[in-house]
Amino acid sequence: GAKATQALRLSSEQLSAQDHYDFGMRGLKSLLVASGALKRKYGDSLPEQMLALKAFLDVNEPKFTAGDVPLFSGIIGDLFPGVEKPPADNGPL
Repeated sequence: GAKATQALRLSSEQLSAQDHYDFGMRGLKSLLVASGALKRKYGDSLPEQMLALKAFLDVNEPKFTAGDVPLFSGIIGDLFPGVEKPPADNGPL
C-alpha cells in the first residue's frame, strides 16, 4: 500500500511526461492486480518485499523510455533497499 503509492508519486514527479505513463488510480489498480496474481502464483515461497518489487517492475518497466529507466531504478533502489530483483519467470514463447 504505502510503498506503492509512494513509488507511483515519485515516478510521476521524477520521470518524463509521457502519454502512456499512468501513475494515478489506474496505475495503482494495475499494481494491486499484479501483486495479487504474484502472491497466488508464488505464495510464501518469495518474500513479500520481493513480490512487491516484481509487481512494480512487471507493470511499469516495459512502458519506460530509455531515459527514464535509470531514474526509475533509483526510485526502486530507494524504496526497496537491499531487496534482490526477483528472477524472471519468462516461459517459452
